Amino acid sequence: MVNRLKRLKSTVPGLDDILCGGFVEGASYILRGRPGAGKTILANQIAFAQARDGNSVMYVTLLAESHERLFEALSTLDFYDAQYVGSNMTYVSLFQTLRSEGLDAVVTMLRKEMARRNPTMLVVDGLLTARDAADDSLDVKTFVAELQANAAFSRCTILLLTSAQPGDASPEHTMVDGVVELHEDFAGARTSRRLQVTKSRGSGALSGLHHYEITQAGMAVFPRLEALLSRPSMLDAAPPDRLASGVDGLDDLIGGGIPAASVTLAMGPSGTGKTTLGLSFLKFATPERPAVMLSFAESPQRLFRKATAIGIDLESMVATKAVTLIWCPLTESLVDRIAYELLDAVAAVNASRIVIDGYSALERTMIDKTRVVEFFSALGNELKGRGATVVATWETRNLFGLRAESPTPEISGIVDNLFLLKQHPAGADLRRVLGILKIRDGFYPASMYEIAVGHGGLQMCGKFDVTNPPPDEPRAPVPQVQ
Repeated sequence: MVNRLKRLKSTVPGLDDILCGGFVEGASYILRGRPGAGKTILANQIAFAQARDGNSVMYVTLLAESHERLFEALSTLDFYDAQYVGSNMTYVSLFQTLRSEGLDAVVTMLRKEMARRNPTMLVVDGLLTARDAADDSLDVKTFVAELQANAAFSRCTILLLTSAQPGDASPEHTMVDGVVELHEDFAGARTSRRLQVTKSRGSGALSGLHHYEITQAGMAVFPRLEALLSRPSMLDAAPPDRLASGVDGLDDLIGGGIPAASVTLAMGPSGTGKTTLGLSFLKFATPERPAVMLSFAESPQRLFRKATAIGIDLESMVATKAVTLIWCPLTESLVDRIAYELLDAVAAVNASRIVIDGYSALERTMIDKTRVVEFFSALGNELKGRGATVVATWETRNLFGLRAESPTPEISGIVDNLFLLKQHPAGADLRRVLGILKIRDGFYPASMYEIAVGHGGLQMCGKFDVTNPPPDEPRAPVPQVQ
């Protein structure tokens, strides 16, 4: 029979998922990271969550910084609540004891305080200071062992904070049950904060690096999507149904519509109608069968204006909750945070239609480009498992001509359906064309079709013939420059 270890929830968004349920109750952990990486914020965020649940927390500092300065900094964060300080949260400074009497005196003081307060969580901030005060590595191991022995009886969970670097000799690492590292690096001009569980004794944990951010709400961790959802939370039922594409004349060419619970990628350069294709797909959304649109380049107001121009009242659809709009400006963003925001929005309304405009913008937010295929595969599988039908776009470079280019290696292989949108010069005119490159498990014509933007969105205008340009339309006279 498998023994299920009792867990202590951190309540830090994403962290318990990485720890496969939370910290093991009664275990000891090291939180390691450079100054400024967020160790103290993380530890206090966890501690205040425990206090709110009615548990007793003892927070010990071995640092020169006063508790007044600590509270001043913490008071700017949403999780801080002064009513718990001094009640079921006790802050004890042993820096002067360590400096004047040594590590043994600190152990003695801790033993007395723990016996008096009987905490369910003990945080020691400044383990590196204790190491520096020790005569040798055996003293540090003895210090950690004493803490563990005193905590074992009451099943007290221990968090030890240190700014020691990964290359440092750290004898205490052999004593603890888990090690959580906070990395802070530069990726070009931006800062990359990533968390890694490098040790988890007797318990699973998601491997690898996971981005985190620190805001006024505190710390939030975003597990790598392909790690957390290596298998979708729900299996893809592969229903035989078809959904109307919203493009006049397209559904007849592809067997009655876009296959349900599939991912369709429309790739092409700017101006070919990719966003219009997405809006056309959205127009059949209802409050009973809602949709979600994730947009990067265009704000909601600009999308409303664009939709109105083609006869789609998107603003009313948003007001009636037939459509949920998510706008993520192309600035500094974390790809996993965006993905979880999308999945939460889909789950909130049980959306059946999804438009992601576009995949290429999501790819740009990735700091590690080696994740592209695995990330999009995990996202697509999860959305399909939830029964959603996805239309996504990808911006390509070549503005004119019919030559197709794969947006990135292997990405076309993990989508179910693939459309190519291009602009082809015909004399002084530019003609929009759409090619159906792939419909998984379905028949489709291997031809290019001319398309136009009309009332209701995109419209198919028959097969494209490069040798037969459209007739010239009457043009207004060009004013002469005097």
